[in-house]
Amino acid sequence: YTAGIIGFCSGTGDMRKVVERYAKARPGNPLERFLPALRAVEGSDSHAGLGEPFTQAWVKAAEDSAFRAAQDAERDAAYFDPAVEQAEKDGLGALGQFIYYDAYVMHGAGDTEGSVGFRTMRSEALAAARPPARGGDEKAYLDAFLDARVAAIGREPSHTDASRVESAQRVFVRQGKLGLETPLRWKVYGDSYRIDGS
Repeated sequence: YTAGIIGFCSGTGDMRKVVERYAKARPGNPLERFLPALRAVEGSDSHAGLGEPFTQAWVKAAEDSAFRAAQDAERDAAYFDPAVEQAEKDGLGALGQFIYYDAYVMHGAGDTEGSVGFRTMRSEALAAARPPARGGDEKAYLDAFLDARVAAIGREPSHTDASRVESAQRVFVRQGKLGLETPLRWKVYGDSYRIDGS
C-alpha cells in the first residue's frame, strides 16, 4: 500500500489528506505527528520534516486497515468519483470512464507548473470532437481526448512515455471495446496482458 499511495498521490497535499483521514479514524497513529510537516511543505518539492522517519511510519501504517481505508477514500474522492462523474456526463461508457480516471490519476484535475491537467485535456478534446452526450461519436471523441493526453505527456518533464495510452487505451478504442468487453489484450511499458473471461 505504500506504493499505492505514491501511485495516486500527485503531491504532498494528497498525502496530507490521507493522513488527516487516518488521524480522524485512528487518533494517535504513527503518521499523525507528521501533519505539521506535510502542511508546511505542501505545494513545494521540499521534504523537510519528513524523510526516513516518515517513510518508516508510512510502512507501519500500511499494516492498519483504517489507513488503507483512508487511502481508498481519498483516491475515490480525489480521482475516481470526479472522473467517473464527468465521463457519465459526457455520455461515455466503461472505457471512457477508465480513460478519464487514468488521466486524473496521472495528471490531476487542473494544470500545475510543469503539468497539464485533466480539465485542459478535456477542453482540447472538446475543441476537436463532440462527446456522445452532445451527439458525437464516442470513438472519435475518445481518440481526440487521447490525442490531447499524448500531447500533454509530451509537454511534461515528469512524463515522457505515452505507451500506456497508445498500446492499451487507444487499442481498445480502435477495437470498439467501449464497454471493455472481453477478450482484452494490451501492452503497457513492453509487458503483455490479457483478460479472456467476463
